[in-house]
Amino acid sequence: MLPGKYSWSEIRGSMDKTMLALILVIFAIGLFSIYSAEAGLRKNVSGFALRQSAWGAVSIAAYFGVLSVGYDKFLSASYWIYAASLVVLLALEVAGTSSHGAQGWFRFGSVNFQPAEFCKVAIILLLARLCSRHPPETIVKLLSALALSGVSAAIVMKQPDLGSALVFSAIIFAVIIVAGAPYKYIGAIVAAGFAAMPFLWGMLKQYQKMRLVVFLDPYVDPQGAGYNVIQSRIAVGSGGMWGKGFMHGTQGRLHFLPEPHTDFIFSVFAEEFGFIGGVIVIALFAMLFWRILRAGMRTKEMSAKLICVGVSAWLWFQVMESIAMSMGLAPITGLPMPLFSYGGSSLLMEFVALALVQSIAVSQVRDKIQQV
Repeated sequence: MLPGKYSWSEIRGSMDKTMLALILVIFAIGLFSIYSAEAGLRKNVSGFALRQSAWGAVSIAAYFGVLSVGYDKFLSASYWIYAASLVVLLALEVAGTSSHGAQGWFRFGSVNFQPAEFCKVAIILLLARLCSRHPPETIVKLLSALALSGVSAAIVMKQPDLGSALVFSAIIFAVIIVAGAPYKYIGAIVAAGFAAMPFLWGMLKQYQKMRLVVFLDPYVDPQGAGYNVIQSRIAVGSGGMWGKGFMHGTQGRLHFLPEPHTDFIFSVFAEEFGFIGGVIVIALFAMLFWRILRAGMRTKEMSAKLICVGVSAWLWFQVMESIAMSMGLAPITGLPMPLFSYGGSSLLMEFVALALVQSIAVSQVRDKIQQV
């Protein structure tokens, strides 16, 4: 039973099955891409793909677990969830492990967990509850929402994890705009951000500065910071219209493409399935975003609408960044492609977030039926 609400038969009958199918199809395509990418990394081509399959099973179980509880229960505990996420982020300073220059992971044996992924869900729940009860229509309420949610962004910036901080910012701005923040205040905040860029530049690590420099011209350092961008462009471009075929891409298999199973998974896919394959994947994500926004537009509860907005902003930003990064159209941030790249903690939290949206869709359908 969904506590106090619906039976499992009612949940199954009211689910947005198109949304669920899109999630599973994108995950399956990503899994095959990880398998292909791994073929160029090691002789045993089952390790990453098998681990991602195991994380997929855990994520699907979590999906239905969240759905059985209902989004409203998570909303009611949103402050505690956000507080817990901050504690876990701060704990990284003591017990975290470093990877790619950022101290953003806990390591449990062979399993890594990135708390920033958990924090993305926590921020969405926090802002959905806070901004639905106290719409950011005045400067005091707006700054309160920004200050409270911005604590997490400040912590991950210190690690430093610029990619996660950018995702947090995308979520925060999308939610407060839909919640009713006046455009004059949004414009003032954006202007202040541009004015602060010289100071922010000084806060960046050297490798982060080089990522921005090689985004403008990767041939400034073709054998160093620009190498990843150059090789990724070659992979995407060499796929042509139809691609080279599954497991026939050369950039990944010959070790030219760095991090092919994580950061540059779209490059692997584009080389093997070409422009047509890339368009199909983008179309699948576009349909998924539409189903998420559709659930938000159909519900009457502002808190539920804001959850859908936050989830769509999060996933859209990472998809856009991952694809653009692969083609050299955006700086390298190390953000995984949602549901597609290898990564257990990111996959788990993406399924949890999408389960919250599915719960909103179920509640909307059941409430409409009960009103008839």
